Amino acid sequence: MALKTKDARTTARKAGKAAASARSNPYVQRLIEDEELRENVRHALDSARKTYRRVSNGKPPTKALMENKKLHRDLREASESVRQAGDRLRGKRRRRHRGRRLLFFLLIVTAGVLIASEDARKGLLDKLFGAEEEFEYSSTTAPA
Repeated sequence: MALKTKDARTTARKAGKAAASARSNPYVQRLIEDEELRENVRHALDSARKTYRRVSNGKPPTKALMENKKLHRDLREASESVRQAGDRLRGKRRRRHRGRRLLFFLLIVTAGVLIASEDARKGLLDKLFGAEEEFEYSSTTAPA
């Protein structure tokens, strides 16, 4: 289909250049390919939309910001989603804290064993502080 006017041809040429530029942009490519990034952006926009509705509900914005707990939650969610989207866009991956979880799990299991077993508790205390010494107590005062 041939474009009839010079303005239409110019606009089509500019649109083609913009599309080619967008295809070669690494951020646009990452946005197209990364499902988690798109989900973060979508969640940030939804939270921001909820926040805007809560602020513009007829009350003064300062009062809404100070008193509305749901508004605080929506702002927190929106900022967290924007931060995660920015990290994904820059190519940072979420770090998994498996080592911390494993350490926490082992601490809980160890505490449970120590609480349940008196022998294990005495053995641990002996290892940490040395064996308990036996002694005899003799009073230096005479009975009344």
